[in-house]
Amino acid sequence: MRLELFRDPSIFETLQAEWNALLDTSVTRVPFLRAEYQRAWWAHRGGGEWPQAELLVAVARSDRGELVGIAPLFAAHNRDGRPALLLVGSIEISDYLDFIAPRAQAEAFYTALLERLAQPDVPAWDVLDLYNLPAASPTRAALGRAAQAHGWPASEKVLEPTPVITLPDDWETYLNTMVEKKERQEIRRKLRRAEGTDEGIRWYLADTAHDIAAEGEAFMQLMTLNLDKARFLTPTMRAQFAETLRAAHEHGWLHLAFLEVNGQKAAAYLNFDFGNRLYVYNSAIDPRFNALSAGWVLLAYLLQWAIEHRRSAFDFMRGDEDYKYRFGGVAGKIYRVQISRALSVSELGGEPACLMNEFEADFFPRAP
Repeated sequence: MRLELFRDPSIFETLQAEWNALLDTSVTRVPFLRAEYQRAWWAHRGGGEWPQAELLVAVARSDRGELVGIAPLFAAHNRDGRPALLLVGSIEISDYLDFIAPRAQAEAFYTALLERLAQPDVPAWDVLDLYNLPAASPTRAALGRAAQAHGWPASEKVLEPTPVITLPDDWETYLNTMVEKKERQEIRRKLRRAEGTDEGIRWYLADTAHDIAAEGEAFMQLMTLNLDKARFLTPTMRAQFAETLRAAHEHGWLHLAFLEVNGQKAAAYLNFDFGNRLYVYNSAIDPRFNALSAGWVLLAYLLQWAIEHRRSAFDFMRGDEDYKYRFGGVAGKIYRVQISRALSVSELGGEPACLMNEFEADFFPRAP
């Protein structure tokens, strides 16, 4: 296995076809690891989250030249003020992150990666600081084992819950088996009220027939009606969102939905339709339409759409907002994993990252 380091952001475009093909076989397959998403994130540094950062993408190939692993990293001082290597996408606007490697090569890739990152031509770092790793990721345990060979302590800690609805085959089964009786009645009542009103209500997806730049701007304008989201949407973050929407639309995984009342946009959901899973990324509501429960109504329509189109899951991603559970979400977890070249596990905080998780045991069996 040969590893090469790339510091020029053109790597996202140069490697795009191979990158995305490898992602399709990777242990973690999420839209935030697509080459076009990563390129957009880096162009705006996560909406301005990392103004001082140096790109460092590690690319691994087999002896036959096949792409077998990607570690999209950057060097910066982390939130603890330490020189660190972090995943491109860290931290706030990319809900799931990981290295990109297929199951068969993952363990060897992690070992080779740490060996390469120990070389003197790599930007100085004290900690490999990996945010937003899914609970099922084998990286959590396998990377910890690779670190042991260098005598580097590894630790992990839970960051946030990630509620997910595993979708059944039909809407009625969803309502009757995955939602509590009180919430089931509330969903039906809100849908009946909205559909029975004299006001014209419709919902639609911003597809290829729409001007995605205009639709994206309309979504962000709705977001600004919430004070916290208005603060979040700095000019740099707006540019980040616009570029992300454009890239997702161009490559077929954008799922931007609007609910209109008498031709006025009342609610919107920005989702990613990827890997037979609907990822709920952000939402926006006009408070003038609170009496119609516009947000709930649109969310119910989106769940119906996902079930009808045979999506396997409705992923609310990070955050423990109450409505996610009222609609039937079951909490998963994301983790922060740290490997330090200087501190002990106790100084890092969290638990030692050396235990095998259930998903990993399927293909990295522990020796008897």
